[in-house]
Amino acid sequence: MAVFRAYSDEQKIEYLKQAAPNADVYTDNATLAKHLNAPQGMQVATGKLFAYVAVSNVADIQGVLQAARKFHIAVIPQTTATSTVSGSDGIDGAIILSTAKMAKILEVNREDQVAVVQPGVINKDLDTAARKIGMFYAPDPGSKPISAVGGNVATNAGGMSTVKYGATKDSVLGMKVVLADGREISLGHRTLKQAFGYNLTQLFVGSEGTLGIITEITVKLFPIPLGTSVTGVAFFKDMTELSKAVTEIRASGVYPAMLEALDAHTVEAIDKYEGTHYSDNSGAMLILRLDTGGDAALKATEKILDQFNAQNLQVTSDPKKAAAIEKLRQDMLPAVFANGNHVMEDMAVPMSKLAPMMDYISEVGKKLDVDIYTAGHAGDGNVHPSLIWPKEEKEVPEKVIQALQLMFHETLRLGGTISGEHAVGMLKNQWVNEELGDDVDMLQHQIKDLFDPMNLLNPKRKID
Repeated sequence: MAVFRAYSDEQKIEYLKQAAPNADVYTDNATLAKHLNAPQGMQVATGKLFAYVAVSNVADIQGVLQAARKFHIAVIPQTTATSTVSGSDGIDGAIILSTAKMAKILEVNREDQVAVVQPGVINKDLDTAARKIGMFYAPDPGSKPISAVGGNVATNAGGMSTVKYGATKDSVLGMKVVLADGREISLGHRTLKQAFGYNLTQLFVGSEGTLGIITEITVKLFPIPLGTSVTGVAFFKDMTELSKAVTEIRASGVYPAMLEALDAHTVEAIDKYEGTHYSDNSGAMLILRLDTGGDAALKATEKILDQFNAQNLQVTSDPKKAAAIEKLRQDMLPAVFANGNHVMEDMAVPMSKLAPMMDYISEVGKKLDVDIYTAGHAGDGNVHPSLIWPKEEKEVPEKVIQALQLMFHETLRLGGTISGEHAVGMLKNQWVNEELGDDVDMLQHQIKDLFDPMNLLNPKRKID
């Protein structure tokens, strides 16, 4: 079929470079192939990018969007490309717009208890800067050392401290965003309370780059708690008993800062990876941290653990020993993923349904003969089952897909969500109607159409 083009690719590239004169514009095959898929993702993107553009200022973002509008080119916003759901992977013929170079910490303010950062600032770097003035940045996803605050905001990332301090949305006070039409708008404030107008700040948190390009973020900081933090491990006969204990701890008034669960299969993988012997103890491991409450909080926690027959409780206030315990949870993914190809999921259920969900995951694995390693942020009902299959099998086995479908449906039946903190991306966008229903599904598309009528920003993500 003959195509009568108005512009050649060379003319489009030249226009793009002129519109974003300070950006690094890459069109060579090697660079485009390198950035097509995120390293931690499922490697599902195919085709060839039109360009990979690394920007360092707002004007160049506006220039890229100007070119995108003119030539009707999709734009994929990206920071450090750590999405596990193909949320920032390439699309054939699209521009990846990287704000990773916009990585300045603009302000860390102890008096106002806020920080102002550009989107490319690494989460851990912000937390380190805050701790220098006696504060800390609470959101701590597993990708904390490598993921950027902009990406965390775009996906509403969670983490181990969510049980006490909330997800990323609970720390975002305001932001600046470049819309698809090129306008940069300022949302929210640096005040801890704000009730004026519609809450557009929170609309953009978790929007996965489908509504605008985040250029600046104002976040809440917390003072480092007084007293001695206690970190420990306890062991249970299975994940069901562990889940019951966690639910009771949450309701006890202890306010734990971490409640992480690892099933027996996962603990065995960690032992193999670390050279430890934790799997000798029992069928499930609980990692906990109490950063306030002192002896009273610890005693209350010990009482609950005894009630649910926890064994071999080990606690420490030594920072090095505590770090070694927390490292077990941080090393979970490489330990599990070493066993084959994998997909890690991200369901969240009401606390009262955590134990039934754990039972169901185990049943699905046995029924379909799927190798499942289950861990997660038990303190907020967020479950991460990792499904593993042999490395020589490049395609996802049908039984793995069937297992995911069963777990997703059960999660929704229990009143939960199939995306607790990893966002939707392209891997789960077919489930929007199933989770939200017809009316809300339609509203989602109407909101997208209002902010991005040409459907240029991260198409096929978040909603399909």
